[in-house]
Amino acid sequence: METLVSATKGRFITTVVKGPLGKPVEAQYGVLGDNFTCIIEIASASGLYLVDKNERNPMLTTSYGVGELIKHALEEGYRNFILALGGSATNDGGAGMLQALGMQLLNEENEEIGFGGQELKLLQTISCTNFDQRIKECSFLIASDVENPFIGVQGASKIFGPQKGATKEMTHILDENLSHFADIIEKKIGLRIHNLRGAGAAGGIGGVVQAFFPSTIERGIDIVIEYSKIEQALKDASLVITGEGQVDHQTAFGKTAMGIAQIAEKNNIPTIILAGSIGDKIEKLYDLGIISVFSIINKPMTLELAMSDAASLLEQTAEQVSRTYYSNMKFTNQYN
Repeated sequence: METLVSATKGRFITTVVKGPLGKPVEAQYGVLGDNFTCIIEIASASGLYLVDKNERNPMLTTSYGVGELIKHALEEGYRNFILALGGSATNDGGAGMLQALGMQLLNEENEEIGFGGQELKLLQTISCTNFDQRIKECSFLIASDVENPFIGVQGASKIFGPQKGATKEMTHILDENLSHFADIIEKKIGLRIHNLRGAGAAGGIGGVVQAFFPSTIERGIDIVIEYSKIEQALKDASLVITGEGQVDHQTAFGKTAMGIAQIAEKNNIPTIILAGSIGDKIEKLYDLGIISVFSIINKPMTLELAMSDAASLLEQTAEQVSRTYYSNMKFTNQYN
């Protein structure tokens, strides 16, 4: 969101919504420079960073605030959306988001179910009678680097639940509850989201958006490249430096740094990645346009210190990398 708003000289709109635990939080969404496209980051309203570590529990957390952000943007007249998935504290399959937009998720007593992934087991019927009709007038471009399905061993609960505070037992319950939710969605609209690509993103929001919203899904980096015109900016560059929190073998599968490197390689420009940490099997990156990977950590330190000092660590490492690279260029040119 910040990248696209900055690149297009757009603006931010701030409002108060229900946070992951139902408490009011200040959240924002972006309007791009075209004053037509609205970008909403799931994390702004339902992000993991909004919940203290000792309170993280995806059985309880809700995506309701995301729906409130969408509703606010609809009230402002926006109909063209980029929905950036990732960093959520939720595993409710987007149920809260749907409820905020008027969809009724009813139990066997014909009453609205509560918030959180644990409540999905009580769901019996879905009523779209009061679902915001303006959604039909919209287009939603889902920005997600996650291809995980809604349920199963690679699904939202099993893969991402633990980082949101779920125990092993919780992940099993949450996966069963999402499966139940997906069954009822299939019964309602005839679409099977159980194994849909990207449906597991943001605790299942990727699935319900594809089910109930006019939408398409693309890699986040591809959207950033398109809207920020990165390729044009690289026209006269001799070196690209990009970054990622942790670089490992997964970086090759559509992560931001890899997307940047692919554009750079297309234009015969070498790419260096600066990382908070370096994981296993990064060797395959060297065949994909990346010439080297550097960690910005310069001494033993805690994660908290590394994050608080990230700006200065990044600056120091970038300077040393640049000095080495251009010194080598000077040396090479001298003897060629």
